[in-house]
Amino acid sequence: MAFLSFHQISKAYPGVQALSEVSFSVAEGSCHALMGENGAGKSTLGKILAGIDVADGGVIHLRGKQIAPQNPAEARALGIAMVHQELAFCPELTIAENLCLGSWPHRRGWVDRDALRDKARRLLANVGFDEDVDRLVGELTTGQEQLLQIAAALGTGARILVFDEPTSSLSAVESERLFELLADLKRRGFTVVYVSHRMEEIFRLCDTITVLRDGRHVATEPAADSHQDRLVQQMVGRSVEYHEPDHLAKPLGDVALQVEGLSSGQRLQEVSLTLRRGEILGLAGLVGAGRSELAQALFGLDPERTGTVSVAGHPLPPGDVVAAMEAGVGLLPEDRKRQGLVLGLNCRENGALAVLQRWSRWGWTDRRRERDQMEALVRQLRVKAPSIESGIAGLSGGNQQKIALAKWLACECRVLVVDEPTRGVDVGAKAEIHRLLDQLACEGMAILLISSELPEVMNLSRRLLVMRGGRIVGEFQRSEFQQAAILNSMVGH
Repeated sequence: MAFLSFHQISKAYPGVQALSEVSFSVAEGSCHALMGENGAGKSTLGKILAGIDVADGGVIHLRGKQIAPQNPAEARALGIAMVHQELAFCPELTIAENLCLGSWPHRRGWVDRDALRDKARRLLANVGFDEDVDRLVGELTTGQEQLLQIAAALGTGARILVFDEPTSSLSAVESERLFELLADLKRRGFTVVYVSHRMEEIFRLCDTITVLRDGRHVATEPAADSHQDRLVQQMVGRSVEYHEPDHLAKPLGDVALQVEGLSSGQRLQEVSLTLRRGEILGLAGLVGAGRSELAQALFGLDPERTGTVSVAGHPLPPGDVVAAMEAGVGLLPEDRKRQGLVLGLNCRENGALAVLQRWSRWGWTDRRRERDQMEALVRQLRVKAPSIESGIAGLSGGNQQKIALAKWLACECRVLVVDEPTRGVDVGAKAEIHRLLDQLACEGMAILLISSELPEVMNLSRRLLVMRGGRIVGEFQRSEFQQAAILNSMVGH
């Protein structure tokens, strides 16, 4: 008898069939991977198991007994909890208060603060997280918040944990700590359903791999019997080829972006760089090195920055986003949901946000032009959505990222700063985004590429800069790209 099994699970949203008759089983005490392109149905299946969504059809069996959690509370009562990709805590509350939300211990009508702290310390001990429980959650790093979320899930008594892209916002060190924790959970008999796009994680952590494509079950097999090329073929239904970027063969144009002595407190110190038309300049560094802070300063989001930022020879005033946009600077931010998109709007509205003034006359937007332009961009970027009127919140991460990118293509910007452009997207969407960035560089756009995935930066860039402690500490030409040398520069060896 299978420990946990899915039988003919189906789920539809307006205009989208997310899951269609999916069936497979999960062994007790195993780490079971769920893989597939964005929109394949992985997260939807995890949410159904965790009681966040309810299936339209099919059944789930746990130890031979049919279950159908209608909400997270019912799932937790069954011993099932989900660790989400998007962290959701109250930053103004302490660790103890967040861990005990909804079940604060009390005595005679008053919150028992000592019992609250003791309970929080026990939960943190479950994940080996030694931290002051009176510290505000808003002061924690993303990796610490991830540990906090796991501690909260274990605190419910869960024995089945669903992890949805748990390392998408973690540094290499934080990811390593998470992997050690997952190995410990397996030894203690927990069952883990692990959703991720990162193949190296899957083959390191997981016993079994289930692949979904377009909401349908493609394969379930031992990880030991699979390999990367086989997984890619199963996920996308075709081989994904990686080749030398075409822009490398083209001559560079004039200087598009010139930065001299850019500083901002302890975040940035005397940063200078040059970016030419038709060039992809990579920016590598550990989390906290100052890469995202540099991106924000270039886009006018840092009013305290000093130094000079010039586009096509014209200096930009500090802290002036409008001036940066008018000069042709675009920013694809690290966190697309908080900084790059308005989740309450649809695809068309999000894509047009940066060009509304250009597409308007006498205060009225040219709706026909807006629709025509966005439909063309959606086709160009191969966005999987029922229509341009579809809500952005209902799209997969990869398709959301494409709409965030479409916003800057509509602007026809000269300089595009892309911060973690493929974070949380699948291998097929990643290849498409790489192809698009290469195409934009071929057309003369100047691109500053920031990524925590060193192979991505090395594959796409003509030159590579390394940041550490808010400074540029190394520069490598493409002929000098060696992963060990770049890593040594990143960590200061």
